[in-house]
Amino acid sequence: MHTQSTSSASATDLEALRRLTSGRFTCRAYLPKPVPNEVIESIVEIAGKTASWCNTQPWHLLVASAQTTERFRAALMEHAAQTSGIDPDLPFPEEYRGAFAERRRDAGYRLYETLGIERGDKDRRAAQSFENFRLFGAPHVAIVTMPAELGPYAAVDCGAFIGAFLLAAHAHGVSTSPQAALAQHAKFIRAHFGIGDERLMVCGISFGYAQADHPVNGFRTGRAPQDQLMRIV
Repeated sequence: MHTQSTSSASATDLEALRRLTSGRFTCRAYLPKPVPNEVIESIVEIAGKTASWCNTQPWHLLVASAQTTERFRAALMEHAAQTSGIDPDLPFPEEYRGAFAERRRDAGYRLYETLGIERGDKDRRAAQSFENFRLFGAPHVAIVTMPAELGPYAAVDCGAFIGAFLLAAHAHGVSTSPQAALAQHAKFIRAHFGIGDERLMVCGISFGYAQADHPVNGFRTGRAPQDQLMRIV
């Protein structure tokens, strides 16, 4: 009896996990409705269970309220519009090659196709890309940072935390946009929020409630087949 109960619970957990990982998507159009603080706190509590090297738990979130996000959005859009080049805390790839370039290119083309943007329409493509700095209209943004002293494995731990945050948010009915694009302006963002040089910006996560009827939120990226992801020996 106990074995059957445990098996049933495991199957239920597995189905829930599959549903969450399959249903989560990057939201690119939000309603202005703020997320209640208690929901944000619950999401972070769940994500905080993430494993980390030596239990250092190096992640930290600066979560902006709806009013704070509006001020930040305006400042970031102005900065991004006037600034050429990037200034990240963590190095960006110099280029994408092979399968990585193909996946990146395919995601971009499929996004533009969803929005009816022709491949040669540079103006509309640039406008869509700039939506990153408008935070896609999200009512909140979280800035993810790590201690500079802990090095690259702290960034790995933060990545695991971010993944848990995205799933926990989806389980609460909250949509998310993990944005490496914001890290292009890491030093500006840290200065805006008073985050010192002792911490490095990993990325931003815009979040809120999805505008369900917007075409862009019907877009889904593809996933690589398992034979490209692992090798059993």
